[in-house]
Amino acid sequence: MPAGDDYAALLEKNRRYLWNPFTQMKGYLDSDPVIVARGEGIKLVDVDGVEYYDGNASMWLNVHGHAVPELNEAIVAQLDRIAHSTLLGMASVPAIELAERLVGLASPGLEKVFFSDSGATAVEIGMKMAFSYWRRVGRPEKRRFVSVTNAYHGDTIGSMAVGGIDLFHTEFGPLLTDVERIAFPNAYRFPGTPEECAASSLVELNELLARMGGEIACLVVEPLIQGAAGMVVMPNGFLRSLAGLCREHDILLFADEVATGFGRTGTMFACEQEGVSPDLMAVGKGLTGGYLPVAATLTTDAIYDAFYGEFDELRTFFHGHSFTGNQLGCAVALASLDLFERNGVLENVQIAARTADERLAPIGALRHVGDVRQRGLMIGIELVADRETTEPYPWAAATGARVCRRARELGLLTRPLGDIVTFLPPLVTEPADIEAMLSILEQAIGDMTEP
Repeated sequence: MPAGDDYAALLEKNRRYLWNPFTQMKGYLDSDPVIVARGEGIKLVDVDGVEYYDGNASMWLNVHGHAVPELNEAIVAQLDRIAHSTLLGMASVPAIELAERLVGLASPGLEKVFFSDSGATAVEIGMKMAFSYWRRVGRPEKRRFVSVTNAYHGDTIGSMAVGGIDLFHTEFGPLLTDVERIAFPNAYRFPGTPEECAASSLVELNELLARMGGEIACLVVEPLIQGAAGMVVMPNGFLRSLAGLCREHDILLFADEVATGFGRTGTMFACEQEGVSPDLMAVGKGLTGGYLPVAATLTTDAIYDAFYGEFDELRTFFHGHSFTGNQLGCAVALASLDLFERNGVLENVQIAARTADERLAPIGALRHVGDVRQRGLMIGIELVADRETTEPYPWAAATGARVCRRARELGLLTRPLGDIVTFLPPLVTEPADIEAMLSILEQAIGDMTEP
């Protein structure tokens, strides 16, 4: 913190100069917001020295906790060599080494890595690759995309187009390309068992592809669980069936693993759990352990080869970012992957997820909890005005926000998705801390929903 600045002075500077993302600034500035000064392990510490559990992994991306010596040292060691040089027309040691590591971890068939700086850009890049691929192999009519209702893939123009959350995307409709959509098999919102919902969605997709598959370039999907939609879990086998239909109709499958990748669902990538090898995969968030903004789009040799040719053939993939493959980010990503192996992070996620599942049972029984949804350490707790009818709270009541505010008072930071309280702790969180965090959430829900 700058010398002489206290909380009030920093808040006033926030008011005057800073526009926070996905934040209604009026309410934020009136709410005595947390101003973080440092992090220690799975906790954040504000400028007044108050500690909080980091209950949403600093927007779903922290893996190993904060101020991890090995990750800090990796950045410093790289800084002594070089902070950044471009990948446009040249390369760097950590970018090459990280690309190799990612290919070794990814599903079979993903052999090439294109770096960027955020999950949204990784999705945007994959969409451009898919669109351009079909043009380069002589099928320019395959230019349309399919996505799933209530999807979230980022906030750039292309990634919003394949998104489907009205609150986030409707305003920008005139800017977006048309996208075909199929219903997400959501037994939480529609009648029927998960299996019946999945079957209905697959019939819908099959009919769509039979009718216009010759125009479809790519299907974009969040594997196993939709994050921003409210932690909505796919029925088992649905992703595998999607992949099968894409193969049958010669459609590229694009897995958006930005939120689900790097252990968040219990395996390194969610696609592994159903044996799915997509044609394109976007990763970000946990790639650097939550340290620096690096993302990547992985793809097949077949797609890469369509862009490979002589200079005058103009087959180049004309896309790039100034900080693509930044050496500091790639270096810390490599160190993070080392810690996955050394510290058994995936095994810890599975243990912590079982602890969370057990501790969520009494939360799920609360009178104003309509549903609890979980895949690994991606958890959403749905708040409802009436459990029997699942009647939602009025939007103006801001119940999810009030519960999260109460949790903050009790020592836990997280964010709501409307009236879905999310819980995505750092992946190294131990069972005792999972218990403590969920106890705070249980009390916060009770305090804000019981008369």
